[in-house]
Amino acid sequence: MLNELLGAVWRRFPRKFKRWVMTISHPRFSVTAGAIITDECGRVLLLKHRFRPGSGWGIPGGYLNKGEQAEDALRRELREEAGLELADVKIFSARTFKRPQQIEIIFLCRAAGEPERLNYEIEKAEWFVMGDLPRLPKGQMELLKQVLHDGARTQD
Repeated sequence: MLNELLGAVWRRFPRKFKRWVMTISHPRFSVTAGAIITDECGRVLLLKHRFRPGSGWGIPGGYLNKGEQAEDALRRELREEAGLELADVKIFSARTFKRPQQIEIIFLCRAAGEPERLNYEIEKAEWFVMGDLPRLPKGQMELLKQVLHDGARTQD
């Protein structure tokens, strides 16, 4: 009975007020799109970022802009960072992080060509086989193992 009354009262509030309440009462997340990019030889493309902690190596990707779709953001980031176009882009996985509060959407795709020009953020772009990977963040290593070693499939 109380829940029904509260629901009826809530529905009568102005839309702007309800949106404001939802905005301040829910956590904020940044959203990123990353890619496991393979070639015809079964190698994976990794980028060495100048500003990434640790070894700097990792899977390509970046943050979504406001209103941008995840696949569009991924394609934009690869064009900007490495002058690379993508083919056969499919969602592979999604995961969340508590710190930073982030949602990451991982795609599995192929490169349409080779990295041509690296921007200031990227030191190197190289193809690697599973047994010869550089030091990577633990979560990224696990994703690559699923794809390259275990033969994981995309989520269609």
